[in-house]
Amino acid sequence: MPEPRQITVAPHGHVLTNSGTWSPDSRWIVYDIRSAADGSTFDGTRIERVDVETGRVEVLYESRNGPHCGVVTSSPVDDRVVFILGPESPTPDWSYGAARRQGVVVRASRPGVMENLDARDLTPPFTAGALRGGSHVHVFSPDGAAMSFTYEDAVLEAAAAGHVATEQSLRGVGVSVCGRPILVPKTHPRNHDGSAFTVLASQLSDSPRPGSDEISKAFEEAWIGTNGYVRADGSRQRRAIAFQGNVVTATGATISEVFILDLPDDLTALSVTGDGPIAGTAVTRPAPPRGVTQRRLTFTADRRHPGIQGPRHWLRSSPDGSRIAFLMRDDAGVVQIFTVNPAGGESRQLTHDALGIASAFSWSPDGRHLACVIDGSVCLVAADGGAVTRLTPPVCDGSAPRPEACVISPDGRRIAYVRHIAGSDGQAWNQIFTVETR
Repeated sequence: MPEPRQITVAPHGHVLTNSGTWSPDSRWIVYDIRSAADGSTFDGTRIERVDVETGRVEVLYESRNGPHCGVVTSSPVDDRVVFILGPESPTPDWSYGAARRQGVVVRASRPGVMENLDARDLTPPFTAGALRGGSHVHVFSPDGAAMSFTYEDAVLEAAAAGHVATEQSLRGVGVSVCGRPILVPKTHPRNHDGSAFTVLASQLSDSPRPGSDEISKAFEEAWIGTNGYVRADGSRQRRAIAFQGNVVTATGATISEVFILDLPDDLTALSVTGDGPIAGTAVTRPAPPRGVTQRRLTFTADRRHPGIQGPRHWLRSSPDGSRIAFLMRDDAGVVQIFTVNPAGGESRQLTHDALGIASAFSWSPDGRHLACVIDGSVCLVAADGGAVTRLTPPVCDGSAPRPEACVISPDGRRIAYVRHIAGSDGQAWNQIFTVETR
């Protein structure tokens, strides 16, 4: 069994995002310093990275004028990192919240120099390519040309409070196209420009019909494959996102299923209006652009334990794009890894462990393994049969590997994870650990 290494020691929180944890060269791990073990308190003031060989820490960004920051991910192709930033100079009517946050980008080669990712325009007529609310958990596409995120709408929140909205603010999945700057009129004090053209891609419904494929929430998404996936007809879909979508079963229960968004190969096509304005209106949500197709992949309502279940996790795609992994309970009620092909077909159970999966997970870059936590241990799961290999000794108390992240490095050599352990000051903090995969 390989020997785990503690990488950080500073007496403050260290929170990893479930994906994009590593720099492309597998040398650095990026994190934020939120104080709560699960990151639920958004109080971090710095984005940092640590050299896994030397333990040297660099500050990439430190907030000023009142905002907090967190949930950082790295580009897979260069030195950009992206993270959430709360409102600068917050006020009682514009403090941190799901609809009042934004994505920002910093380069490791230029620490402290921040650019807004998504533009914001809160005054009609709204600007195409800008948001009217808050974005969250930004993840780069494999080529670094775009980012996915989840979103909630400040305009519709305010309209609902005034009883004038015709549609609700629902969590959805969007896409930012990097390198297409958007300028917005400064008609609201919280308006700002952005470096990316940003749209909402998921199709949502305020009241999904029971038994239909309509969804009221889109969340916990993942880019599919390093080059998309192969369709049933043998052609290649080069850009696609898998996500969890909340449906209503025929019996009226709300469950999460696997959905997919097929995007145009040419990302500039995301600026073309579809069935409604991509910027939305004062009373309706931004509509998906033309050329975006949404479809359902799993149908689990008739299972003994229907729907995606288990610890909070983001869907994850195998590098070749042939399998999307997710968690679900088996007939005995144990949380297992299942996979489904994005081209369609039945989902398949991968693991059969009696103790169950206890964390989010990631794929190895060669597609041969997945990393996760089982029974207080960081483990590797063989992708071809589900065999489990323990990499760390089991820990069954509050210092066990945290469930939020278990991320394999781009070179496949290490797994990054977090434990909540007592330091020299006697206080317990999240600390980052790594373990070799072989």
